Amino acid sequence: MQNFLLTLRFDGSAFCGWQAQPNGPTVQDTLEHAILRVTGEPVRVTGCSRTDAGVHAREYVCNFRSDTKVPAARLPAALNSYLPGQIAVLGCREAAPEFNARFDCKAKTYRYHIHNAPERDPFLLRRALLERHPLDEALLAREAAAFLGTHDFASLRAAGGSAKTSVRTVSRFDVQREGGEVHFYVRADGFLYHMARIMVGTLLEIARGRLPQGSIPEILAARDRSRAGPTAPAEGLMLWEVEY
Repeated sequence: MQNFLLTLRFDGSAFCGWQAQPNGPTVQDTLEHAILRVTGEPVRVTGCSRTDAGVHAREYVCNFRSDTKVPAARLPAALNSYLPGQIAVLGCREAAPEFNARFDCKAKTYRYHIHNAPERDPFLLRRALLERHPLDEALLAREAAAFLGTHDFASLRAAGGSAKTSVRTVSRFDVQREGGEVHFYVRADGFLYHMARIMVGTLLEIARGRLPQGSIPEILAARDRSRAGPTAPAEGLMLWEVEY
């Protein structure tokens, strides 16, 4: 039996996240159905991350085991012929038998996209958060630096997560402006449930003056979700890069 590693890209707008669930269509269910059509085998695909409903992925890694005779090089085209336009398999290769897309992942980078303008842009619908308040990217970058390092991120974890520990190491948090677009890039060895979105929500509350500047260390130390900002909407979030 071979262990296939797939690299995907998907628009999460129409899906209830990655993981199979009874609430509606998911990327995992849709991919597994396509694999069944191509290989004739029901499989369970292991994903690198449990993305939320509406969250997108520029790079998503998953793996599955199969006895199929279809070569790895041919699987992307074969699978894409059965997948909807919102999902694309970009590549496939054989992985070591023990490879696990979730547990072998060393780091992930997420990007959060904010359209910082007075009015909405229809081309960014379901791709970015509209923020009408003018944002100071230099201020945001200074505040975001407080997230860097190894911390207990309990204050930035939504209820319902299953992680055994809330300690994570954040190695990158950049804030970049391109015209009217502001992008947050955050890299960590792992993310708690809604952690990236709560980080963004907290920074936006500081930018709006609803939380004091310099308050992130105290928010982290409190280990209290009520001390941090709201969870930013899902549509602005994209899984940007996965590292092994």
